[in-house]
Amino acid sequence: MAGRRWSIEESFQATKTGLGLDQHQHRRWNAWHRWTTLVIAAHAFLAAATATSTPSPGGLITITVNELRRLFHALIIEPARRIADVIAWSIFRRRHQAAAKTSHYERQKLTEP
Repeated sequence: MAGRRWSIEESFQATKTGLGLDQHQHRRWNAWHRWTTLVIAAHAFLAAATATSTPSPGGLITITVNELRRLFHALIIEPARRIADVIAWSIFRRRHQAAAKTSHYERQKLTEP
């Protein structure tokens, strides 16, 4: 169950802060509904793209929705740095997240009866 919570929290955080679900300032229901539908459609697109991605090499977690959104923003929307730097940073983050996830599971094994 702890593993599912990790992905649910990450998806909620990506939709809320990363895609702008919490940034609407609308007074009418129609405007709010359009904004929310747009954010959910963007999240669905990213989720489908990550679901069809290839498995990652050893020591990395698979590309998550939040990581794909960050890569899309860094490579397509605002390409301020070299592509190699962005990819290297993504690999570093995913390796660190894989180590944190493994450590979390090991700690859970020690505390469960």
